[in-house]
Amino acid sequence: MTRGDREIIINQPEIIDKQTVFLVVDDFEPMRKVTSGQLRSMGAGTILTANDGAQALRMLKEQRVDIVLSDWNMPVMSGLELLQAMHAVDKLSRLPFIMITAEAERHRIDNAIACGVSDMLVKPYTTDRFAKSVVKALRPRSSSSVPVHLAFAENGATLATSLATAPPAASAEPVSQDAQKPARPTILVVDDTPDHLLLISHLFKDEYCVRIAHSGGKALDICQSNDPPDLVLLDIMMPGMDGFEVARRMREHPTSETIPVIFVSAMTGEEAHLKGMELGAVDFVEKPIDPVVLKPRVRNFMRYVGLHKQLQAEIDGMLELAHLREDVERITRHDMKGPLAGVIGLVQALAEDNSMSHKHVEQLRVIEETALQVLNMINLSSELFKIETGHFKLDAQPVKIGAILRRVVEISRVAFAEKHLIISVDTDVPLGVEMPLALGDAMLCYSLFHNLVKNACEAAPESSRVSVTLVDGTPLRILIQNQGAVPVEIRDRFFDKFVTNGKQAGTGLGTYSARLLAEAQYGAIALAVSDQEGQTTITVTLPRYAGEWLLRSAQVISMA
Repeated sequence: MTRGDREIIINQPEIIDKQTVFLVVDDFEPMRKVTSGQLRSMGAGTILTANDGAQALRMLKEQRVDIVLSDWNMPVMSGLELLQAMHAVDKLSRLPFIMITAEAERHRIDNAIACGVSDMLVKPYTTDRFAKSVVKALRPRSSSSVPVHLAFAENGATLATSLATAPPAASAEPVSQDAQKPARPTILVVDDTPDHLLLISHLFKDEYCVRIAHSGGKALDICQSNDPPDLVLLDIMMPGMDGFEVARRMREHPTSETIPVIFVSAMTGEEAHLKGMELGAVDFVEKPIDPVVLKPRVRNFMRYVGLHKQLQAEIDGMLELAHLREDVERITRHDMKGPLAGVIGLVQALAEDNSMSHKHVEQLRVIEETALQVLNMINLSSELFKIETGHFKLDAQPVKIGAILRRVVEISRVAFAEKHLIISVDTDVPLGVEMPLALGDAMLCYSLFHNLVKNACEAAPESSRVSVTLVDGTPLRILIQNQGAVPVEIRDRFFDKFVTNGKQAGTGLGTYSARLLAEAQYGAIALAVSDQEGQTTITVTLPRYAGEWLLRSAQVISMA
């Protein structure tokens, strides 16, 4: 056990035991040893180590690992690159991963969260915070913990909006005003001369919490404890362990590694200054101490300390929001889409029953249309987000594309009855010939063609014709054609996001989502406009299902 590790008090035998396999990744050997020591003090028995992401990735592919703790900045392969590589491998994509960093840019944090990082520790962190992070990462999360007002937020409302309007959580005990006040920053003054300790303590006692240490050993104990200081004012010339050695050992422990150090010493030579800077000192103040010089320097670094502390809080908040969003998506995907698909299938079966009256069939079709519209909204809200962020994985299956096109057309005839449109569907398959199957996702195909046919009907003049044609081939081609030419000014951007023209309440998301849904199924979409005939044609191509071998091939591609 290393200095400071003995203060870990969290013991979770049901989470951490001798069989749990940890992988610690850091290019700095002392850090690997310290982190391994902290894990052992928590009850870990099997701890593997790697000195960069590339070595870690090889180990992950060769043996079982239950959780990864990785530094961010490393040569060969960084922690973020390791996380991204793991995310691309199905069996590693859900492995708990704790990222350790001293600083990080917002877009890099977003990338880590998008790749499924379990937690992020900002240096310096306490041993207690470290232990809680490990336990949290290892404990399976359950969607049952998601508040109802978040899980079933009104369609179109963002998670942030739901959180902003959520009622405050009930508190078992009232929080006192003193508890709400942030703790004062702490300065550790290290000097073997009592007069110097007294002088510096009096300079800062009104602004900060001041702690003192008479020796280098005592200073290390404080810096590597579970309550480290925010800034160290460190003398160099001390008996036993001098200030340079204290600074060197501080850089070898995660709790003290990034604590700012200002050397306060009578050593004035350039060599001493250079050595101090090499050990990570942020400033060098010469004795005798001039309060006019020392106080503003300390205040400047304390402002940096405050900003650094905010980073951990901001990352924690971003992770919490990401986890809530995942839980909401899980509820949407499993608790809503599954039953909805079952309802749609049951309603379709009843509507096709010859014993049902015409009136009842019409009512069932209204129910079906409503359920399909809800399913379409779910697809657009959950699946599109994953497609846009590159995290969608297609489970390719045979799709009865002809049946989907017929249902979309039937629904459109009812929806646009007042425009007196002639909406036709042609599957281009002779009688007696089996209808071709597409290879993709049936629900995505419904959303794709629902949006395109709806868009065509909206653009078509009254009493004109809208045709949907399925052309058999490899790949399959589906043509949606309507009277009315797309305006010249938006043709090049027709499938871009938020592009619309002349539609009241138009969002410009219909054709954009259609493009994403087609491409997510390894298809394509194209626009053709005839100004001479005043006609617009959209052509969608989708892979044609040609047997089990093609299905297996597509599934392999989707997992790559």
